[in-house]
Amino acid sequence: MAKTNQKWHERFRDRGLRFTQPRRVILDVLDNTADHLSAEEIYMRVHKKYPNIGLTTVYRNLITLERMGIVTKFHFGDGCHRFELIENKKKPDHHHHLVCTGCKRIIDYDDFMDEEIEYIKKVESALSRKHSFNITDHVIQFYGLCKKCKAA
Repeated sequence: MAKTNQKWHERFRDRGLRFTQPRRVILDVLDNTADHLSAEEIYMRVHKKYPNIGLTTVYRNLITLERMGIVTKFHFGDGCHRFELIENKKKPDHHHHLVCTGCKRIIDYDDFMDEEIEYIKKVESALSRKHSFNITDHVIQFYGLCKKCKAA
């Protein structure tokens, strides 16, 4: 079993869950893409190799993976949920998203400037104090037009 699969297998076992073939295949699909895939897109990629795995199985397993903190579900305003593996070899660890409202392209943004990092930390600290809330993470999405759509 590959090192990555072993890590996931242990996470399932620790929760008393089985590391089934559909779960392994879904995780492999997500681990080998930099795209933000919908459940249907994941299903299409899974179905090519394993035609016996159905769309309902993909949906059910994505819910489980999200609850386990392995997958994050996003809403980018295009009418469907998109999924991203939290620990993905093709993506930076923590990043934000630039979402083009024209072509629906999603750009991962992780080249933060020191001023941005400092500002986010100040906002998190102020919100934590104001609401007595322990912030453990954040998601930031910027919406606008990409270079191509702006030129069109």
